[in-house]
Amino acid sequence: MSHKRIPKRKAAIAAGGVVALGAAAILLPNANASQDGSSSNGAAVAPKTLKASDASDLASQLQELLGEAFAGSYYDTDQKQLVVNVISGDNNNVVVQAEKAGAKIREVDNSLAELAAGAQTLKAQATIPGTSWAVDPRTNKILVTADSTVTGAKWDQLESTVDTLGSGMATIKKSAGTFKTFVSGGDAIFGGGARCSAGFNVTAGDGSPAFLTAGHCGVAAAEWADAQDGQPIATVDQATFPGDGDFALVKYDDPATVAPSEVNVGDGRTVQISQAADAEVGLQVFRMGSTTGLNDGQVLGLDATVNYPEGTVTGLIQTDVCAEPGDSGGSLFTQDGLAIGLTSGGSGDCTVGGETFFQPVTTALEAVGATLGAGDAAGGGQEAGAGDQAGAGEEAGAGQEVGGEEAGQEVGGQEVGGEEAGQEVGGQDTGQDTGQDVGAGADNGDSGLTETH
Repeated sequence: MSHKRIPKRKAAIAAGGVVALGAAAILLPNANASQDGSSSNGAAVAPKTLKASDASDLASQLQELLGEAFAGSYYDTDQKQLVVNVISGDNNNVVVQAEKAGAKIREVDNSLAELAAGAQTLKAQATIPGTSWAVDPRTNKILVTADSTVTGAKWDQLESTVDTLGSGMATIKKSAGTFKTFVSGGDAIFGGGARCSAGFNVTAGDGSPAFLTAGHCGVAAAEWADAQDGQPIATVDQATFPGDGDFALVKYDDPATVAPSEVNVGDGRTVQISQAADAEVGLQVFRMGSTTGLNDGQVLGLDATVNYPEGTVTGLIQTDVCAEPGDSGGSLFTQDGLAIGLTSGGSGDCTVGGETFFQPVTTALEAVGATLGAGDAAGGGQEAGAGDQAGAGEEAGAGQEVGGEEAGQEVGGQEVGGEEAGQEVGGQDTGQDTGQDVGAGADNGDSGLTETH
């Protein structure tokens, strides 16, 4: 029996084992701190300049330190600082410790518990197809979005529900498109008449090679090919959609498949993936999909709830990165090789822009019992090739800035654009130019909220 080796350009993404972020060495101070936020010698403590990945790790530590006083955080890409929201209280000492750890502290009115309660009210009273909500730590409010289908009595219901939350708790934004999943994505995969995108290559719990994609792709077809009308190469093992996420684990049929730890960004170039990481609001991210290729933007909100026509999905990441049908399941990652998310759906397209939602990779991996990366563990003894082993401790783009903050930087030998459209990642234009016609056959005329498969 021959062993089919999947070409690297056909394996959209792989990654190393899920490990702690690079800022694990940041230790919170025991600090002899004064109650006024100054150091023991009276000097003010300036926030540290941090990479986005380090900021995410520090935020997790400070959430534990601050407890109920912690009210969310975000990454200030201009200042390269972690901003932490706190509820003022009696325990000023922990706030001082947070400042000494390197964060910029900002007092706000709404606690995380209050924001969570507001989201529960929206779920109970305003679960209307075409709506979404997510916590925005930059405004310390719930950002509620309604697409173009939410009109008349539906709009009145949504607006009145937001009003019951009280002033200063939520804002409503209108979207010109309609919310939908983007089935029609990395590399294109085909199944049951649908086209999606492969996300990240992983190793399943039983040691077999597999990849992650969107759950709505996984429920659309059981078998997937790497060419239109081609023979299936992988079979869905698990899929969640709608409900608590939008993710699927798809196992390669050939156990000797080599699944490299990389994202194919086109033009024969790849970005090596080193580990999975949680998103942070303000993080600069890149999305790869089979329809629109490579595009970039920022994380806008976390723990988003989206009411698709097919049902409600919770626990998503909200961004301003564009996507179109066929991009579903595609990879969301950082320029220094952190796997962040899988494309779920949204509104708009790569001409007019819009809102886009992503399944966090970390929660998908935990749910399906898989680990990022494959190496040659599942390759039947075959040599996996350079970059396929990206396990714990491997540095991806050491010394490089995160989030495209400086134009002209390189990741894996590729030039990664900054925050302005038209810069390049892996040789592709990240501007909102739909001339990147990577996957034929997508219907781009519908600018509504859609799944990206």
